[in-house]
Amino acid sequence: MVTALCSSQNRGNEKTVKHVMIKEQIKTNTINEVTGFRRLGKFVLAALSANKATIGALALLLGGGLTALASDNRAPEVPEGIAVPAGNKVHFHGFAVGVQIYTWDGVSWGRAVPEATLFHGNGVVTIHFAGPTWESNSGSKVVGTLAKPPVTVDPNAIPWLLLSAASTEGPGIFADTTFIQRVNTVGGKAPSADGAFVGQVARVPYTADYFFYRQTDN
Repeated sequence: MVTALCSSQNRGNEKTVKHVMIKEQIKTNTINEVTGFRRLGKFVLAALSANKATIGALALLLGGGLTALASDNRAPEVPEGIAVPAGNKVHFHGFAVGVQIYTWDGVSWGRAVPEATLFHGNGVVTIHFAGPTWESNSGSKVVGTLAKPPVTVDPNAIPWLLLSAASTEGPGIFADTTFIQRVNTVGGKAPSADGAFVGQVARVPYTADYFFYRQTDN
């Protein structure tokens, strides 16, 4: 009887400990998520309200452990295959939150079309859309074209890219842009399953860092 009672008490203690651990984990996750949203700043939250498509990408960001939003212009470490030629220097770095849009054509999901917002520090700086095109708040634009074959760094995410500037328009942060790198990608891959009908659209959340270069004499 005593042995049975002790076993019952032990099981009760184990359940209590497990319950406390679960509560603490939930509490920790909640604190982390709230802290993450605070770090995004009011500009990012405003963008999320205006564009609900970014919420899924934001979930990816929070789920992976929120890192600092783009706030420096140091060139990233990248595979040699997408290194920017000598004589070019980073002049702008934006952190993108958005979706890659795929359309089922009956055979494949085809080429992705981006729809994202780029942030620098606590501010919304740029929108990113088909072209691929980037347009700043001041109206300057750059359209990129693939310069080298894509490099897959994470098999669960879209590739890292090196693009050259096909055209630029207007004064501002994109004036005189020569190259663009897309790195540190999370998510964004086409669905693994076939589409249900031709024309079906899949909006897949993603995040990435974009680095914009200009030619320099230094």
